[in-house]
Order: sequence, then C-alpha cells, then structure tokens
Amino acid sequence: MNIINRAASILLLFVFFLAFFQNSVHGRPLLLSMSRPKPDDAALFARWLVSQSSWGVLNTIASDMGGAPFGNVVSFSDGLPDKGRGIPYFYLTTLDPTARNALKDQRSSFTISEYAIGTCGKKDPENPSCAKITLVGKLKVVTGDPKETSFAQTALFTKHPEMEGWPKGHDFQIYKLEIEEIFMINWFGGPKPLTVDQYLQAKM
Repeated sequence: MNIINRAASILLLFVFFLAFFQNSVHGRPLLLSMSRPKPDDAALFARWLVSQSSWGVLNTIASDMGGAPFGNVVSFSDGLPDKGRGIPYFYLTTLDPTARNALKDQRSSFTISEYAIGTCGKKDPENPSCAKITLVGKLKVVTGDPKETSFAQTALFTKHPEMEGWPKGHDFQIYKLEIEEIFMINWFGGPKPLTVDQYLQAKM
C-alpha cells in the first residue's frame, strides 16, 4: 500500500509541474511589482510595460544589406525595479550587427510585447488587448556623463546579472535609445495618442 501511495504522490507531483511549465510558456513574469494600469492611461501603461519587460526586438538600419531594417532580440533595462526612467539601456558589442549598424546610422526602433511578461493569458500576441509598444529614435553610445553611465550599468546588471561576467575582450558598451516617437496599442481602436514628454513625465 505504501508503494501505491508513494507512486500516486509522485504522479500528482509530475502532473503539477507539467501544468506549471505548460502555462509558463505563455510568458515569463520578471518583476510584476506594480499592478497592470488601466489601458486608458496611455502614459502610465507605456511606462509600466517598459519597466516590467526585460527584452525586446531592436531594429537598426543595415547599410551592408542595402539599408534594409535589421531586427535583433536584445536584453535591456530602464532602471531599478519601480525606479525606471523610461529610457531603454542596452549592453552591446560591435561583434554584433546591431551595434555596428547604430554606429553608422543611429535611426532605430525598439519593440516590446506584453505577451513576454505573461500578463496576456491565452490571448494571441497580435490581439490588441495584449499590449505592444514601439519606441522610435536614435541609438547612441552612453559617454561623457559618469552619473548616467553608473545608473545605466546598475540598471542593466541588476536586471541581467549575467551581463557583468560577459567577456571584457568583446568590448561591450552601454547604449541608449533617445526616444523621438512612440507607437502603442493596448486595446481596440488603434494606437494611443502619446507624446514623448507625456511618457517620460508619467508617475510610476
């Protein structure tokens, strides 16, 4: 009888873990330290989505591909948990096309999906109620301001501890996206009107 009970317990435990990991593929919650804002507060919602996310697709202009857009999955951070500033910072190397492209042409865009943080449930990522945001601007190396460099490094290494051990010989540098335009859909009815000032001044 003990063997049967033990086997039943193991089976239940297996089913539990299987269900857990099956659900986890829908997204990996990172912080979720702040509740999801209402969709009609566009500025706060945009800042929430950026602060809770850890990666997205960074698009640059590839001159060696005839000026074609080149998208690359990259990790980022806009600050410490609950203290983000809304500006995405990246840790990039010119061994990768993204950084090389940016040094030739700074025009870039960065896209984030709410689906990745696991708050869309079973909705398709393209469903308008599963938010997505694209920040358009210029991708620049962070230089000249020690305070900003320190802030960005702390923000990146806190959210992505692995970065601190990446090879020094690969010449990683901190980049930031200077935002000029914002495109966000977080509900039905098309993109939300949102200026850069409204976005940056939103109170988290």
